[in-house]
Amino acid sequence: MNDQRIQEKLSILADAAKYDVSCSSSGGKRKNVDKGLGNAEGMGICHSYTEDGRCVSLLKILLTNHCIFDCAYCVSRRSNDVKRAAFTVDEVVDLTMNFYRRNYIEGLFLSSGIFSSPDYTMERLVRIIKKLRTEHRFNGYIHVKAIPGASEELIQEAGLYADRLSVNIELPSEMALQNLAPEKNYAEILTPMAQIRDGITQNKEEKALFKKVPQFATAGQSTQLIVGASQENDLQIINLSDSLYKGYGLKRVYYSGYIPITDDARLPQVTQPPLIREHRLYQTDWLMRFYGFQADEILDPTHPFLDLEIDPKLAWALRNRHVFPVDVNTADYEMILRIPGVGSRSAKRIVAARRFGPLSLDHLHKFGVVLKRAKFFLTCRGQALSTRDYDEQTIRRQILFGAGSVRSALVTQQLDLFAQAS
Repeated sequence: MNDQRIQEKLSILADAAKYDVSCSSSGGKRKNVDKGLGNAEGMGICHSYTEDGRCVSLLKILLTNHCIFDCAYCVSRRSNDVKRAAFTVDEVVDLTMNFYRRNYIEGLFLSSGIFSSPDYTMERLVRIIKKLRTEHRFNGYIHVKAIPGASEELIQEAGLYADRLSVNIELPSEMALQNLAPEKNYAEILTPMAQIRDGITQNKEEKALFKKVPQFATAGQSTQLIVGASQENDLQIINLSDSLYKGYGLKRVYYSGYIPITDDARLPQVTQPPLIREHRLYQTDWLMRFYGFQADEILDPTHPFLDLEIDPKLAWALRNRHVFPVDVNTADYEMILRIPGVGSRSAKRIVAARRFGPLSLDHLHKFGVVLKRAKFFLTCRGQALSTRDYDEQTIRRQILFGAGSVRSALVTQQLDLFAQAS
């Protein structure tokens, strides 16, 4: 009977947790030095993904879906008529250890609705991870949601036991938050973000001075933005993300396409989540973090929305034809990165290989360059695969529906993901 009760709770609280996509699991460096269980060393936990890109490798649950708040976009909102459940501290600990021993999971992603107050809830989250670390000597990856409004002492203690902490900013503007979640505010969300940032910085400084220093959120912090529940454009969203990376030292900003879960006049009427828009925002985020693009280069007030047909690097290149073609034998690494169809790995191979002799177009193909895109924007030893006087619309058509193969837009969008990561 007890097992049946736990199974029912797990079904309810794991299902409620699926709406939080910010469950990155790489970057932890917690070593197993005392013959305990698990290890988050090196690249951290191994993880798999669902079809829409969400991580499923962690035991991903809520402590409870009871909540004192009534956020319009949240399935656990106070006024929503859903089945409620709550784990005890020991139940979460036992579930984590049992799943780990059976090799079902490699770590824990733990969030929660708000029981009676932020401190009351955060104290229980801390007790869970502390018990896992100290009593069960669990060294696997742990990601915990820090509760806005919780005390500094509880946030600090959570950072000593969790590999990653995150505070969800949720909506892209204070105005949207006040409209859809009037019991919340940006100041209360940004305060723990700043505390976590300062704790990570201080921990790094102490490690440089002392041999033995307690770890503090070694995998950093992240946040989540809901896309499509309010009216902000993509320019506003990426400007906010840029400010969070620069101001709070975030490891990742996650974008979650709004999923209609409640009937509320304040929410837009949508038939399906904006997954393509979400995907384009992830690509934009990648460009800012790894390709040297600034937010105001990718979008501006005259182009406030991302192009859903083509990836943002190609869209930028088409708007900036004057900087192309780029000669891959002479251009610097930063400029080569900006060629559509050239990923960071391919760019590094190009720069390394050309020291030994001029590169040909055949070399580029072997280096993983996606020539279907790149051919319109580069030359190689004076050679070009395609004429350079095509107008923007012709290039778009040729890339989207290349000669001899007319692909659907959906297939093309899937290919964009691999091109960006090549």
